[in-house]
Amino acid sequence: MRKCVFAGTFDPFTSGHFSTVEKCLAMFDEVVVAVAENKRKICMFSPSERQEMIRAVYAQEPRVKVVMWSGAAVDLLKAEQTPFYVRGVRNTVDFEYENADFYASRRLSAEMITIYIPAEQELLHVSSTLVKNCISFGKPYRDYLPAAVYEAIQKRG
Repeated sequence: MRKCVFAGTFDPFTSGHFSTVEKCLAMFDEVVVAVAENKRKICMFSPSERQEMIRAVYAQEPRVKVVMWSGAAVDLLKAEQTPFYVRGVRNTVDFEYENADFYASRRLSAEMITIYIPAEQELLHVSSTLVKNCISFGKPYRDYLPAAVYEAIQKRG
């Protein structure tokens, strides 16, 4: 069985994240979506809220497993027994960040195989930060989220 890990803060999980998972499902038998607890970031949603939103998106997709994680990516890969680590990239800034992280992680685990998945052109501008800004300023954000995430945010108030 081929399995990959796609980790991120997902605050919140956007249409861009959804697109990346869909591409992973075309390549892998199982996709582990790991909600990272990044202590350097101030999040709008708690880790458990983020996890529940993503689970709602994939309620009918048994090949997606949603977990919370607060350690290093290489340790998550070891725990999930897979070398495949997926990273979504929108632009050169994302690529540079992910590439630096790749080389640092590679020193910790030579078995790690990182797969970069470029964003679709119509999603290049979509980010969790954009969504949080829209929420904060009372601007529309529905088009940037999977329906289940939008509904969860609306219910939250």
